[in-house]
Amino acid sequence: MKMTTLYAALSGAFLLGAATLVPAQTTGTTAGTTADTGNSKSVQHSEKKAAKNEYKAEEDRIEADYKAAKEKCKSMSGNAKDVCEKEAKGQEKVAKAEAKAKQKPSANSEYDVAKAKADADYDVAKEKCDDQKGKEKSACKKQAKADHDKAMAEAKSKKSNVASNASAKHGTAPMGTPPSSSNTGTSK
Repeated sequence: MKMTTLYAALSGAFLLGAATLVPAQTTGTTAGTTADTGNSKSVQHSEKKAAKNEYKAEEDRIEADYKAAKEKCKSMSGNAKDVCEKEAKGQEKVAKAEAKAKQKPSANSEYDVAKAKADADYDVAKEKCDDQKGKEKSACKKQAKADHDKAMAEAKSKKSNVASNASAKHGTAPMGTPPSSSNTGTSK
C-alpha cells in the first residue's frame, strides 16, 4: 500500500514538472530578437529544472526499490538473508551510478558505473563464499577477488581508452606522453 502511494506521488510530481514545461515550449515567438533570446533562456532554464526533477525522481525510485528489495530479505534467515541484502545494496549502488552517468555522461561516470558493478558483484560473491568451509571457502574468496580485480582492470582500461581518444580528438597528448619531436624544433 505504501509503495503505491509513493509511486502515485512520484508520478504526480513528474507530471507536474512536465506540465510546467508545456507553456514554455508552446509560447508564440515574437518578431523581436530580444524576446526570442529571453524565451530561449527560459526554455533552457525549464529544461535544466526538469532534468534535475527527473534525476531526483529517479533517485527516489531507486531508494524505494532498495527498500522493497531489503524488505523481501527480512523473511530469509542465515547467510541467504545476508546475500539478499548485499544484492539489494549492490543493485542500489549500481542504479545510482547509472542515474548519475545518465545525468552527466563522461568517462569518469562510465568508470563509476563499472566500478559499482564490480564492487557489487564482489560483495555478493564474498557473501556467498560464507556458505562454504575451509579450503573451498578460501578458494571461493580468492576467485571472487580475482574476478573483482579483472573487472576493475577492464573498467580502468576503458576509462583510459576513452581519455586517450578524447585527447586525440582535441590534439592533446595523454598524460605522461612526451611531446612529439615536431613540436620541439629549434628556431633559426
